[in-house]
Amino acid sequence: MAVDTAGTTRTHLDLKSAQLPVVAVVLKTTDAAAIASDLAARVADDPEFFDNDPVLLDLTAVQGEARPIDFAALVQALRGLRTQPVAVRGGSAEQMQAAHAAGLIAAPDVAPARAQPREAMREIVREVQVEVPVPAPGTVVVDKPLRSGQQVYARGADLVVMAVVSFGAEVIADGNIHVYAPLRGRAIAGARGDTSARIFSTCLEPQLVSVAGIYRTTETELPDNVRGKPAQVRLDGEKLLIEPL
Repeated sequence: MAVDTAGTTRTHLDLKSAQLPVVAVVLKTTDAAAIASDLAARVADDPEFFDNDPVLLDLTAVQGEARPIDFAALVQALRGLRTQPVAVRGGSAEQMQAAHAAGLIAAPDVAPARAQPREAMREIVREVQVEVPVPAPGTVVVDKPLRSGQQVYARGADLVVMAVVSFGAEVIADGNIHVYAPLRGRAIAGARGDTSARIFSTCLEPQLVSVAGIYRTTETELPDNVRGKPAQVRLDGEKLLIEPL
């Protein structure tokens, strides 16, 4: 019987590291029913807001609460909204243990971002993530069209887009968003809670606009004086204002 000892052993899989986009849900209460109700209300006007996105539960703001979290009920509610809860972070030892019992894994805590002389923008196209140099501190510039399914996030910076943001594309910034072209997809400014952030576009016809978590979808038609025209989006207290430029 012949035995081949010179050939390379073949395997049926490869193990590689991966970086995937995850939606972070920051809890401000331990009441699972209230959280589920709030989430359902936020997506009521846009049932396609989530598309089976993986979800990370951030417990940093409630880690000192004595009231336990019903993770099983919360996971079930999130799955009913077309998301996939997979991980949890920032909780107390008891909260993390309860989350693990509900099938959630522990994700590493992330320290607050610090200003760097040169940062990087992450451009996510479905499951492909590319690091793009930022031309200047505090500002991310994109000079190519963004197609449906593409997402750009300017972490800790303003975002300037010089080309069309197509329907189904998403632009996110911790600061302001400037689109010097038609804005037809989703624009989310002040992603980390900056209520002074604004969205500017030379042709406003978005699928969704949001500032510091307060949003408006195309289910509510824009007024004639701003639809398809130069306009800005800003907050006045907790009211989202859309005004002509």
